[in-house]
Amino acid sequence: MKHPPLAADHVDVPHRELALGGLTLESGETIQDYRQSYVTHGTLAADRSNAILICASLSGTHHRLDFLIGPGKALDPARGFVIATDPIGNGLSTSPSNSAAQPGMRFPRFALRDMVEAQRRLLREGLGIDRLHAVVGASMGGMQALQWAVSHPAAMRKIVAMTPMAKTAPWAVLVTEAARSCLMADPAWTGDGFSGEPERGRRAYVALMSALATRTPEALSGLRDRDEAHRWFDGVLAQQRAIAIDPHDFLY
Repeated sequence: MKHPPLAADHVDVPHRELALGGLTLESGETIQDYRQSYVTHGTLAADRSNAILICASLSGTHHRLDFLIGPGKALDPARGFVIATDPIGNGLSTSPSNSAAQPGMRFPRFALRDMVEAQRRLLREGLGIDRLHAVVGASMGGMQALQWAVSHPAAMRKIVAMTPMAKTAPWAVLVTEAARSCLMADPAWTGDGFSGEPERGRRAYVALMSALATRTPEALSGLRDRDEAHRWFDGVLAQQRAIAIDPHDFLY
């Protein structure tokens, strides 16, 4: 499993994973040899009352909310036992890109409720935790936090769902479909997977996701001219390629 390069604001702690065997999905399919990736910060209290679960965003990792973790911050390891998880399909937990038994487009389709089930099994089978102080997440992580509250309302005292959607809006459907189309327009797309890195498709994908869908015109108003805008984009492209999620994983 390829861990992305550490950024300056990442908190580097030992990477862990728990083998859960077969993970049965809501669809009835099973992810074979499923391994749940996670890290922990702090110490679990004797009465197990201080556990906080972090759910990662789309294409994010357990580092997604590291900026909130640390002494005096919202997620202070001196007070809470913080468990930051990797969702199915992000390349660290079992995913199309790293599954030996079901690689690439042979991987079963999964949903948010399946991510929550994998996390629930991690807590119960791996950490012996039945009840959480809180479930925290941003974006798709916030959506997982909402799903925790719906599927297991007695399993936590509170949720902190940042910028989530309770239901996927048509705009979001079209943005992600456009991003998928960017990748699949690359010559490396065979119709049943990628034969190599989709260089041109990745460029279009980054332009959509990092420049257009996630920024307003005002956010880019500090760029003085066309040349500076191109230099800014080349920098974003280089950064995104360094931490790029596998294209098969993004499609899923």
